[in-house]
Amino acid sequence: MLALLHTSPLHVPVFEALRDVDHPGLELRHLVDEELLSRAVAEGPEAVAGDVRAALRKAAGLGARAVLCTCSTIGQVAEAAAGIGVPVLRVDRPMASAAVALGPRVVVLATVESTFGPTVALIEEEARRAGRPVAVRTRLVPGAWERFETGDAEGHLGLVSAAADAVTDADAIVLAQASMTPAQHLTTTTVPVLSSPRPGLAAGAEAAGRPGPVLHSGE
Repeated sequence: MLALLHTSPLHVPVFEALRDVDHPGLELRHLVDEELLSRAVAEGPEAVAGDVRAALRKAAGLGARAVLCTCSTIGQVAEAAAGIGVPVLRVDRPMASAAVALGPRVVVLATVESTFGPTVALIEEEARRAGRPVAVRTRLVPGAWERFETGDAEGHLGLVSAAADAVTDADAIVLAQASMTPAQHLTTTTVPVLSSPRPGLAAGAEAAGRPGPVLHSGE
């Protein structure tokens, strides 16, 4: 069983749908704590490190063979948690690795500023690991988070996709939050646009002892 630690209930159906397509039969257990993100935004990710560790221990106690943290803001503190007894992965690490492989000019889009620090640090870490140069720029999408919080999915994704389309001088565009993922398919930019849920879930499934994703024609 793979446990997923979310900071929004809206992520649950996203990962359920991906599981059904790519990893049929994989048991998922969703733990949702919206307060973790609100506190991390207000006080910094380290402020919730203890609560994140407690949530991870709970997941392990429920029988999880691995835990995937789907929130980019708290991913770093989740991954750094010790003494859990099972692997803990952050959903955006495979995406960061893919971005570095595409070239040195990476633009990170986010709808909340607290996401930038952990995401930029992760991309730079993956660049060092790969021995590749990287120059990361960040762009906030004004107003998008407010629309997401009020349930205006169309408005939220429209702002994100427009921000991605405005990027022309980059080798890769990183959508820093899982909630931004659907905008990946709305963009018209020629720059590759990367999101985290699919590669992150694949890494989580592998850590939980499941085989790789099922391949479908056209993918």
